[in-house]
Amino acid sequence: MQDTDWTTIARLVEWLDKESSTSLSPAESRLLRILKITEEAGEVAEAVHGAMGSNPRKGASHSWDDVQSELVDVILTGMVALYTITPDAPKIFAERIEHIAERSLAK
Repeated sequence: MQDTDWTTIARLVEWLDKESSTSLSPAESRLLRILKITEEAGEVAEAVHGAMGSNPRKGASHSWDDVQSELVDVILTGMVALYTITPDAPKIFAERIEHIAERSLAK
């Protein structure tokens, strides 16, 4: 597995901090970045419906490649949100992955 590029995540957070509305407090910016995960997850659901053609009005409006792209957006958005709330994001992320992996092997 390729290592996560936290340098890129840090750069994205820096860019977002610079380009975000100056009328927002740091707490509001953090909250909005966390809520963005839900928005992106909704786009995954929309892409799945489109890939499966389950909406009779829209038909097959998406592909499974679209679903893959939207899933990456969810992951990236989560990583940005995590880095936004703590500079220890890489350590916390790695520890959580290890915890989940160990738990899956315990059974």
